[in-house]
Amino acid sequence: MRRIDNLLNRVTMYRLVLYYLIALIGIAVVFSFAHVLAYDPYAMLFSTAFILAVCSVTNFAFSRVNEVPANVESSAISGLILALIISPIRGYGDLWFLFWASVLCMASKYILNIRGKHLFNPAALGVALTYLIINQAASWWIGNPTMLPFVLVGGLLMTRKIRRFKLVWSFMAAAVVVTCLGALFGGQALSQALGVLFLYSPFFFFAFVMLTEPLTTPPTNDPRNLYGALVGVLFAPAFHLGSFYTTPEIALLIGNAFSYLVSPKNRLVLHLKHKRQISPRAYEFIFAPNRKVAFAPGQYMEWTLAHEEPDSRGNRRYFTVASAPTEPDLRLGVRFNDPSSSYKQAMLEMDRGDEIIAGQISGDFTLPKNPNQPLVFIAGGIGITPYRSMIKYLLDTHRRRPITLFYGALTVHDFVYQDVFDRAERELGIRTIYIAEKTEGMSPGWVGLIGLIRPEMIQTYAPHCREAIFFISGPNVMVASVKRMLRKMGIPDSQIKTDFFAGL
Repeated sequence: MRRIDNLLNRVTMYRLVLYYLIALIGIAVVFSFAHVLAYDPYAMLFSTAFILAVCSVTNFAFSRVNEVPANVESSAISGLILALIISPIRGYGDLWFLFWASVLCMASKYILNIRGKHLFNPAALGVALTYLIINQAASWWIGNPTMLPFVLVGGLLMTRKIRRFKLVWSFMAAAVVVTCLGALFGGQALSQALGVLFLYSPFFFFAFVMLTEPLTTPPTNDPRNLYGALVGVLFAPAFHLGSFYTTPEIALLIGNAFSYLVSPKNRLVLHLKHKRQISPRAYEFIFAPNRKVAFAPGQYMEWTLAHEEPDSRGNRRYFTVASAPTEPDLRLGVRFNDPSSSYKQAMLEMDRGDEIIAGQISGDFTLPKNPNQPLVFIAGGIGITPYRSMIKYLLDTHRRRPITLFYGALTVHDFVYQDVFDRAERELGIRTIYIAEKTEGMSPGWVGLIGLIRPEMIQTYAPHCREAIFFISGPNVMVASVKRMLRKMGIPDSQIKTDFFAGL
């Protein structure tokens, strides 16, 4: 599993979705040539190309009119989804359906949005509107036994990448329960009802691809799980209100409306105010928002930076907000590798006043409500940023909490935000234990620790650890290693929180 995670970490969430959808189209074309699927392979290729072209042109046109960056990756993903849920054309008359589904899909991102954030899944809205306007509906042909193994393998990899298993399980559980109840009260064999759900409906594709779209799902766990359960109930073939039966797209659109009601309404245009190097491998970026931003210390946002010729990782990233909600500006602490991605190279080239777009405040890596709950913070490298946000917030609001911070870095030169943590120790009693992996640049008066974090360090400096909630933030490998160590120490999973966001 570590090898799989390492492979997944090399590509962003959006790029992984794109590869997955391309693979499904490719496999379907091969099966059509082999007559395993009852579709004309040339019609499938033409339909896909036509949809992608219309989506691309429409996306470009609306982006120019609205003066926002055109996200080519996003339009390609939406187009491929449409190609997988609308049957390949059987005649020229079907081009009208493909055209309007594509146009409405892309237009919805710009028209049906508030503060720049689209409200509904674009592909679902596109096919729902074409049904209402021209009475042509999506077939959801991807839901068939032949494609099921490929949908499952790729879908599970995607869900592992974005860590949305709870959302997917809540959806699946609700759909299965409603299907079973429908079979029970409708006199249908349970095996037959479940067979239709699993084998002859878009159940798994819908769960892995449509349901998990980040911009239309709630940003925190509890509302997200409720959202999954609601959509699952509405998705089940047995669900109906009188003579009204929901379709997959209607189920998702209703869920999207619920998601909007329970989610923060933030999408910001920010301008660079200041940029400075804070360690040999990290820079801090300070942005001035165009309005006040409400968020909880420790949360993250999606950041879109338009730049020429983006590489395979695209033009979007998720970064934790390093500033506290009490500060007027938004800070990012970003680590740079050599070589860096095109996105990070573009960040380094930003000048004062340059624009970046931020939105989708998300994350449950936040302080617990109980102010007396002992906490142990463990940071690796630039994973210190959520703790800078939390501790600066506690300083600004003069609130004490029983916190011990273990901060590990490669060398003493890689520690950042020490002024905030030193002040917190003086004013709030929050102790920081610095742990340098290497002795490079270490002065004779170094008072921290050397090596990697070990159980005896925690037991020595955090004697209350059995009752504490542990927060772990840093590179994926470090987070997984520390989590395994804590489990061996007897710390239950219920007392361990890890910082994760899609696209890391």
